[in-house]
Amino acid sequence: MLRILGHSRAACDGWSRRDVLQVAGTGLLGVNLPQVLAAEEQRLGGGGQAKSVLFVFLFGGPSQLETFDLKPEAATGIKGPYRPIDCRTPGLLISEKLPRLAQISDKYAVVRTVTHKQNDHNACHYIQTGHPMPIVPRGAAQVDATDKDWPAMGSVIEYLDTRAVGGDHRDVPSYIYLPNRLGHIQGYDRLGQYGGWLGRQYNALATDIRKKDAKDNPYFRDCTDEELQFRLKELDGVPEVTLDRLNHRRGLLDQLDDQRRQLDQGLRLAAFDRTRDRAFTLATSQKLRDALDLRQEPTAVRDRFGRHLFGQSAVVARRMLEAGARFVTLLWDCPDGYSWDSHIHNHDVDQHMLPGLDQTLSALLVDLEERGLLDETLVVCLGEMGRTPQGKANWGRDHWSFCFPALFAGAGIRGGTVLGRSDRDAAYPADNPVSPEDLAATIFSALGIDPETRILDAQGRPVPLLDAGVPLERLFG
Repeated sequence: MLRILGHSRAACDGWSRRDVLQVAGTGLLGVNLPQVLAAEEQRLGGGGQAKSVLFVFLFGGPSQLETFDLKPEAATGIKGPYRPIDCRTPGLLISEKLPRLAQISDKYAVVRTVTHKQNDHNACHYIQTGHPMPIVPRGAAQVDATDKDWPAMGSVIEYLDTRAVGGDHRDVPSYIYLPNRLGHIQGYDRLGQYGGWLGRQYNALATDIRKKDAKDNPYFRDCTDEELQFRLKELDGVPEVTLDRLNHRRGLLDQLDDQRRQLDQGLRLAAFDRTRDRAFTLATSQKLRDALDLRQEPTAVRDRFGRHLFGQSAVVARRMLEAGARFVTLLWDCPDGYSWDSHIHNHDVDQHMLPGLDQTLSALLVDLEERGLLDETLVVCLGEMGRTPQGKANWGRDHWSFCFPALFAGAGIRGGTVLGRSDRDAAYPADNPVSPEDLAATIFSALGIDPETRILDAQGRPVPLLDAGVPLERLFG
C-alpha cells in the first residue's frame, strides 16, 4: 500500500485524510492520487481570517534581552543595559528603547519562546520555510540557496494561488520581497527565500535597493527618492518597452511557439507557456507599477514610517498588500555584516536598530489598522534566532537560537497577550516552547490553508506542506 506520512486528523466518519490518501493511492476508491491531490488544492481558502501575510524579517538575530523579554533581576552580565518600561500588556517586559511599541502593545501578541537548534544564520531557511536546513558539510558558516531547498512559505502561497482558478491572470504577484533579496546587499544569496524544488517561477518578485559603497548602511540613514527606485529586479528594463512593442513581441513568440508545439506537446512546454504569460501580465500591470511608486504616498505618512530604508520599504510593503499581494516579506538585512547580528556593535543597536524598529513597526501597525487592513493581514515579526544571555564587551551578544521572541498582530490575533515564559536568564523556554514548524503552521492556518495539504515535490511525490507543527490557536481571539 502507498503510505503517505504526515499528521493524522480524523474526518467526521472516522476516516483520516491520511487514510483517504493511502487508499486513493491504490485506486480502491475509484480515483487516483493526482485526482485527490487536485481536490486537496481546490479545498484551500476556508477557516482563516487572513487574506495576506506581512512577514517582517529582522535578519541577524535581535536580542530577546534588549527587546521583548528583559530580565531586570538577572545577574549583571546577563540583564543588559536597558530597563523595562510600562506598556499595555500585563507581564510583558519591553525595552525602554521601544517606547512607541510599548504604547500600542494591546495591538499585538508576543511569543517569547521560539526555539530551534540551528544556531547560525542558515536558520533563515528554517524560519522562512518551516523545514530544517538541508544537510551541509560541517562548519559551513554560510550556505547559498539551491534548487533543492524547501520552498519558502511565500513561494508555496504563490504556487497555490497560481494553480487556483484565474491565478495565471493576477496583475500583482502573491509573493513579494522588499527591499532586496536576503543577503544580496551583503554579497550573499541566502537560502530559504526561494521557490526551491517548486521551481524558479515561484520565487518572490524582489526589488533591488543597494548601498552606496562598502561602508554604507541605508538602514541607518535617510534615503533619497533617487535611491528608492523600487523596481522589480525580474522586470528591470521592461518599463522602457511600450505596450505595443510588448504585444508585437508576444505575437512573434506565439508564431514561433506554434511551430514548436508541433514538435513538443509535453508538460515542460506548458509550464514554460504559463511562466511566459505570467511575465507579460506583470510587465504590463499598471496596478503593480503604481504600488511600487513610493512618490505617490503622502509626505506625512512617509515621515511617520521613517525615511531610512526599513521605514520606506514598509510603506511599499503596505502598498503591495493594498494592491493584492498575499505574502510580503519586509526585510531588515545586514549591509555591514553586523546590524542585528550584534556581536560587538551595541551602539548600532542603541542608535539605529531599536529606534528604527520602534518607529517603523509601530507606524505600520497603526497605519494598517487605520486603513482597515489589520483585520485581514497577519503581521509576523522575528529574526532567525536570538542572542546569548551572557553579554560581551559593549553589550554585544553571540548567536542563540534556543529561546527568542516573535511578534504577531492582525487577522484575529488577541492583542495585549503573551505566550510562553523563558527561564530566569532568557536562555531556554520554561514553558510553551514554539518551533519554526509551529510558526509556519500558524501562518498557513491563518490564511485558511491546512498545513497537511499535499503538493508534489520535484520527483512528483505528494508531500505535506509541513512535516510537523501545530497552529498557535491560543494567539487568536
